[in-house]
Amino acid sequence: MALALSDKEGISGTSIGGDAWVRLKQAAEALVIPLAALLVSAILFGLFIAALGKSPVELYQLMFKGGFGTWFSWQNTLSRAAPLLLTALCVAIPAQLGLVVIGGEGALVLGGLAAAAVAMPMQGAVPLLVIVAMAISAMVIGAAWIGIVGALRHYRGVNETIASLLLAYIAIALFNHIVEGPLRDPASLNKPATAHIGEGNMLGTLPGMDIHAGLAIGMIACVILWVMMARTTFGFAARITGGNVRAAQLQGLPVGRLILISSAIAGACAGLAGMVEVAAVHGRANASLIVGYGYAGILIAFLARHNPLAIIPVAILMGGIDASGGLIQRRMDLPDATVLVLQGIIFIVILLCETLYGRFRIFQPKEVGR
Repeated sequence: MALALSDKEGISGTSIGGDAWVRLKQAAEALVIPLAALLVSAILFGLFIAALGKSPVELYQLMFKGGFGTWFSWQNTLSRAAPLLLTALCVAIPAQLGLVVIGGEGALVLGGLAAAAVAMPMQGAVPLLVIVAMAISAMVIGAAWIGIVGALRHYRGVNETIASLLLAYIAIALFNHIVEGPLRDPASLNKPATAHIGEGNMLGTLPGMDIHAGLAIGMIACVILWVMMARTTFGFAARITGGNVRAAQLQGLPVGRLILISSAIAGACAGLAGMVEVAAVHGRANASLIVGYGYAGILIAFLARHNPLAIIPVAILMGGIDASGGLIQRRMDLPDATVLVLQGIIFIVILLCETLYGRFRIFQPKEVGR
């Protein structure tokens, strides 16, 4: 009897070893296809650079040097990756439920504005208290803003992609109005900004490195949310909902509540990214916050297959590409925005590669009897 059961398990692939082999194949597929997409994107971008009369080889050499070639480059890359970790989570968490939320830019700028607004009247308070207050206010504002997207989706059936994008434009307009109006520092003449939050309230650097603590905040957030989505009942319910909403409803899962909570968590992450930029980089809220970190997070989340842990290396890669823009501009006489073309190509190729998952037999478990 035991022997017969063992034979059946070996054939069907449902044994413990078979399950591990299936998971290994799935992990390999999730790694190989994005890497292939990056390679294809690099080839297409190289052809684009060659058409401009420049050397693709030189460009990629400079890109590596500017992003990862020296310790200074690494520090610059990691500092740029910090907000990208959080804005990518803004896309990845709702995606577990099948939602495509792309309005992280709006939550980021409002989170940064809220952090600056809270810090200004707290000058002279204990720095740790100020930093905590900034973080909480930024997360609350971000959660409320993206929470509107979830509410519109659940209660009114409004497409979350369109709603989040339009709300991002509204958020940027509100940000510009407040920074240039009620909260403008009179001393900011050419570039409107709020008053400085105070040097004592700035986030410090990581020990032994010239990298602000926002990197650690982003990495910790990725780990916590990975645990939440992969090891808790909430994450399991979210994945069930993302796989089939109707089935989740039939099983009695609170789909509406899941949508609202995941949207709020996503917005809190993006709002925290704005706080990190204010408290670690700029020291005040100004137009420097509107640099596209929220939109870059979309690419990172898709490239990482919405896996919070995979977001970490992908965000570092994109941070390095972004950090190399200045060097490319100086050495090759190309616009600093050249790296944005590469990001756009990667995004298009990644979307095209979504159709490849499940099509390669090498990554699929063997059927019974084969």
